[in-house]
Amino acid sequence: MALLQTQGLRKRFGALAAVDGVDFRVEPQEFLSLIGSNGAGKTTLVNLISGLLPPDEGRILFQERDITHLPVQSRIRAGIARSFQLVNLFDQLSALDNVRLAIFVREGTIRRGLALADRDRAVQEEAFRVLRDFGLEGKWRTPAADLAQGERKLLDVAVAYALRPTLIFLDEPTSGVGTREKGAIMDIVAGVVRELGLAAVIVEHDMDIVFRYSDRIVVMHQGRILADGAPEAIRTDPRVAETLLGHA
Repeated sequence: MALLQTQGLRKRFGALAAVDGVDFRVEPQEFLSLIGSNGAGKTTLVNLISGLLPPDEGRILFQERDITHLPVQSRIRAGIARSFQLVNLFDQLSALDNVRLAIFVREGTIRRGLALADRDRAVQEEAFRVLRDFGLEGKWRTPAADLAQGERKLLDVAVAYALRPTLIFLDEPTSGVGTREKGAIMDIVAGVVRELGLAAVIVEHDMDIVFRYSDRIVVMHQGRILADGAPEAIRTDPRVAETLLGHA
């Protein structure tokens, strides 16, 4: 039984069919890569699933529940979280406070404010554990704006992880960082995901990352799914080679 399914999902922007009848699935505890050239429809698909955009047609099922029209907060509570290609942090807040804020969002107590978090030992301890899982415990006091780019990427994933998802979407988790940092970041992220038995979908352009970490790869092209399979099958698929890898 799939953890997540979309059925005939469609989204148009004027004459452009950004997502054109997509049937997409994610299995429990699966590490899946969603790839495609710019404009293929990847981010639009993730935005539809995470609730940032409403679909024109189709359904989204999560754990067999229809979530097609649920708001973002309800999807978070159901167990779907995401990080962003352009890191979506509160730069003026410390690394610890960014994580604590995510915990308050998860618990629906955001109006209590961070001032009360100092008196909430459980929240404090959980936030430290999250930072430790991502190798950021030594940066707990550092404002997000002062973190190195790789650390900001990890903190962005840590914030999504603090929402306690069953399924996490990671949008370009290694973009903007040096080649040497990419493997270290993905080792941490993949390690946390696999250790806790989460399902993860990464939207990624770095093919070395995609083929190294994925259980399965889904390729989008012009709003549709072009190919879906294990890494080796995708690597040798002539359609993928022609449309994405740049050779026939």
